[in-house]
Amino acid sequence: MKFIFAIFLLPVCAILSQTFFTVFARATVTQRLWAGEEFWFFSLGAILWLIAFLGLPRPIVLYVFGHELTHALWVLLMGGRVSRFRVGRDGGHVVTNKNNFWIALAPYFFPLYSILAIAAYGVLGIFVNVQPYGRLLYAVIGATWAFHFTFTCWMIPKNQTDLSDQGTFFSLVIIYLMNLLLLSVMLVLASPEITFADFGADLLTNLSHFAQWVVELFDRVSRGAQ
Repeated sequence: MKFIFAIFLLPVCAILSQTFFTVFARATVTQRLWAGEEFWFFSLGAILWLIAFLGLPRPIVLYVFGHELTHALWVLLMGGRVSRFRVGRDGGHVVTNKNNFWIALAPYFFPLYSILAIAAYGVLGIFVNVQPYGRLLYAVIGATWAFHFTFTCWMIPKNQTDLSDQGTFFSLVIIYLMNLLLLSVMLVLASPEITFADFGADLLTNLSHFAQWVVELFDRVSRGAQ
C-alpha cells in the first residue's frame, strides 16, 4: 500500500518541483534574490559547512545525537513515550512505545539544528535586541541546513533500517517531498518579493496544467483504443 501511495505522490513531487524552480528562477533573475543579504549569508554558511564536511573529520556523534533526538521529539509529538535514548559514534537508538513512518523518517526531512537556531533567536529576541544579529542567523541556518542535507544524502545509501522498514521507495518519496516543502517555505521567507499567496498561485497553475495534460492523455488513449 505504501508503494502504491508513493506512486500517486510522484505527480505531487513533480508539480511542487516545477513550482519551486520556477519561483526560484523568477526571484533570482527578475527580483534579484541573489542581491539580498539573506541569500548571501545563507549561502556563506552553507559553503563553509560544505568545506568542513569535505575537508575535515565529520562530526558523526553530533549528527547521531540530532538524528536520535529528532526521533524522540517526533515520538513525543505523536503522543508516545521514550524509555531509552542512546547515542555513540557507532550509532544510536531510542526505545519507544510508538512508531510510524513520520517518526522513522523525521531525521531525514526535519533539520533539527536549524529549527533550534531559529527557536533560540526567537527566545533571545524576547529579552534583548537581536535584530543586529540577523545576518548571523541566516549564516547559521545556512550551515545547519547544509549539515542536515549533506548528512542525509550521505546516510541514505547506507542501508538505513529507518527507510527499509517503511519501504525504501515510499521513504525516498516522502523525504524528497518534505525537504522540498521546507525549501519552498524557506524561499518564500527569504524573499520579500515572494508571498505564500504568489507561490500558491503558481502551484495551482502548474496543477491545472498537469490536470489538463492528464485529461488530454486519457483522451488520446481512449481514441486510440477505439
